[in-house]
Amino acid sequence: MDGTIAQARTKLRGEAGEFHKQLVALVPKLRIQALALTRNRAAAEDLVQDAVANALAAQESFTPGTNFAAWMHRILRNRFISTLRKQRETTDIEDLPSSAFAVGAAHEDRMVLKELSKALGRLPSDQREALFMVVLQGMSYEEVAEATGCAVGTAKSRVFRARRQLQVWLAGEERSASSLPKPDERTGRRPGVQQLGA
Repeated sequence: MDGTIAQARTKLRGEAGEFHKQLVALVPKLRIQALALTRNRAAAEDLVQDAVANALAAQESFTPGTNFAAWMHRILRNRFISTLRKQRETTDIEDLPSSAFAVGAAHEDRMVLKELSKALGRLPSDQREALFMVVLQGMSYEEVAEATGCAVGTAKSRVFRARRQLQVWLAGEERSASSLPKPDERTGRRPGVQQLGA
């Protein structure tokens, strides 16, 4: 009987150690997701700390062998939503110090980064979050869908729409590409749009 209890305790210690290893390894990705959600470095750090505390408190509810990253991203997202409900306000990405975006870059590079940060801030939060998870964290669409509680097709659509909208804004166009007239089937040109070299 004592041998069975000792084996159970050893197993629990091993699972706890693995849980902590996975949690520590995932913290940088959680910071990226938190920054995408909050658009404020201090709020993102607070969000990550709260999510980690929640995960540690709910450690027994995690099933070993399942997708730990998706479980943690869900906790972080739920914590963000709870915080939003309490505060009903977020801070704009422009509140970040410029040093967060500039790393000894030329003036033009800093301007491009500033334009990009403004454009990212204009995206709907669900699109911005999906884009960050795929592009910066390297998550698959299936992992994004699981972490955000949506269908895989919805995750793909959010990333596609975010990329398309960023292209439009960064190209200096205010209207979306879908509002442009369709090209003429014979010439391939859009009516009312002047062609280069014409």
